[in-house]
Amino acid sequence: MTSFVCPRCKTGLNQTAPDELRCLQDGLTFHKVDGIWRFLLPEHIEYYARFIRDYETVRRFEGRGSADESYYRTLPYHASSDWKIRATSFNAFVKQVMIPIEKNKTPLQILDLGAGNSWLSNQLAYRGHAVAAVDLTINDFDGLGCHRFYESTFIPVQAEFDYLPLPDKSVDIVLFNASLHYSVNYEQTLSEAQRVLDVDGKLIVLDSPVYHDASSGRSMVREREEQFTKRYGFASDSLQSENYLTYQRMDELAAKLGVTWRHIRPFYGIHWAVRPWLARLRNRREPAEFGLWVGSR
Repeated sequence: MTSFVCPRCKTGLNQTAPDELRCLQDGLTFHKVDGIWRFLLPEHIEYYARFIRDYETVRRFEGRGSADESYYRTLPYHASSDWKIRATSFNAFVKQVMIPIEKNKTPLQILDLGAGNSWLSNQLAYRGHAVAAVDLTINDFDGLGCHRFYESTFIPVQAEFDYLPLPDKSVDIVLFNASLHYSVNYEQTLSEAQRVLDVDGKLIVLDSPVYHDASSGRSMVREREEQFTKRYGFASDSLQSENYLTYQRMDELAAKLGVTWRHIRPFYGIHWAVRPWLARLRNRREPAEFGLWVGSR
């Protein structure tokens, strides 16, 4: 993976110690702690603290993580229903995106945004690519701290989507790993992704919820906030994220950012295929779709 830059001013950093980088222009110092480069801007650390705390509370309650290191190494191939969806999406991504690109260029410089426990970074590193796993969470059950469980080599980085510590045009693939919907402003987030993306690079949006009707997305958000308040005592709204995508929103983003999308719909099984039909029959909001979007300039 390429060298780092200051996430605020985008100038190169001086290495002042093996695990320390310094921006001479802004006077900021960034450290690598427990194998993770910490690039959160100091003025934003408190802003994200509540989100991280709430998010980790939910993930612990859901039983995420394992005491068995082999659990992480086999992901996304796990028996739970959530991981079956992730595995299907990942297989489609490898077959329809990665393999065609790898025929022309390898290794690739890849940015895994919203890496979580870094399972996807692990899989891509095993394919021979240089990968940076980016997330806000650094715990060792569901966050970047899980990097220690893997035998592959990649770079864990705590950073914000809108302030990436990478130079312009330095990455071949920017991949939002079930994470774009956490963005507060899609245009700003995708513009920053485009900044670090090479001219011929690919912008991937993987496993974010997509609706035809925005009202279904808004209903989903209300339902989730009610469920979280009842179960956890908070609404999980500490970040004013956009929370979901719509086909219209993706068309708008394509026009504003100069991106052409290719939408890939993996087959998740007959149960998923009939969900929209059952929802209409029962007069319920449409269920979310997932899959992946491949963006090219």
